[in-house]
Amino acid sequence: MTNSARRMQNIAPFYVMKLLARAKDLEAQGKHIVHMEIGEPDFKTPQPIVDAGIDALKKGLTHYTPALGLPVLREAISTFYRQSYEASVSSNSVVITPGASGALQLICGSLINPGEEVLMTDPGYPCNRHFVQLVEGVPRFINLDESNDYSVSLSDIKSSWNDKTKAILLASPSNPTGRIIDIETLDKIAEFVKSKNGYLILDEIYLGLTYGKKYPSLAGRHSNVFIINSFSKYFSMTGWRLGWMVAPDEFITDIEKLAQNIFLAPTTSSQYAALTAFDPQSISIMESYREAFEERRDYLYTSLNDIGFKIKNKPEGAFYLYANSEKFGDNSFDISNDLLEKVGVAVTPGIDFGAFNAESHLRFAYTVEMSELEEGISRLKKYCH
Repeated sequence: MTNSARRMQNIAPFYVMKLLARAKDLEAQGKHIVHMEIGEPDFKTPQPIVDAGIDALKKGLTHYTPALGLPVLREAISTFYRQSYEASVSSNSVVITPGASGALQLICGSLINPGEEVLMTDPGYPCNRHFVQLVEGVPRFINLDESNDYSVSLSDIKSSWNDKTKAILLASPSNPTGRIIDIETLDKIAEFVKSKNGYLILDEIYLGLTYGKKYPSLAGRHSNVFIINSFSKYFSMTGWRLGWMVAPDEFITDIEKLAQNIFLAPTTSSQYAALTAFDPQSISIMESYREAFEERRDYLYTSLNDIGFKIKNKPEGAFYLYANSEKFGDNSFDISNDLLEKVGVAVTPGIDFGAFNAESHLRFAYTVEMSELEEGISRLKKYCH
């Protein structure tokens, strides 16, 4: 018997964490593990950002900030949208949060009533459904696979929307597939959702990590759209736990009230450090990181397909490859475990990202240096052949 709240029955663990714990055990035994399961950049936070954080601490800037974040940082993000994406975003609409997860928690808490439904994709980031369930909302899924290139369409959304639907939560680029929804489609989705008195929640945390061309942001284009972003991925600041959202004006008061009660304020030193993230010197460093990710993507995409994994099209963003692994078995967790134990390669099983065709997919993260990817491919060839 347990006295845990009933809602905890719906919160699933990350299966990859079991694999990661085992990988650490193997490393403690002296074995070399190639980590292709970790969803965070391997690069260090750019030094100008680190120096700014240290300087803030030395100056004693360690007290609470306003619940919505430092006004100067909110203004800096508004300027960033204008200069980088030609997007008009008022600083009053920007909310600084403890990571992108903090933003999603505030959105769900201020938007979703018990029993209301939120559409999302399968596969998709697993925490999304848990945040909806935490406020007693109901996640409903739009299934994506190779046949539609893991891309959601307006017709998918129209056929899935019903009287109980309050919002749709999408990501572009997405985790785990790296797919991007073009801006024209996003505009049409936002307009349709508005016609239903609903809201679009768009995760853009990988928008800085796109390859081949730069994609626009949806921020500032519609009055019924929440934009989620983060300093974790493009800015390589995962451990600083800092994100932001751009919220409709009608929700700012409620979001501030909720933030005061849940978080009080985002981390002060992280906010002062982030002020330097938009400087040309920092951007130059992060662009070099993005170029390295692109090189890794190209190598891994070709190599995995050559081995026998199936990836229909090269992903346009993020730092993942979501590969069909049915040639090697019908249980993605067992395959992941087998790869770890037999050849020392750690990857994420598809079951961490949903249920639809999840047993026949693995996610490969190219968040390790090229020499490690090459070693990983060599070991995968040994295993698969």
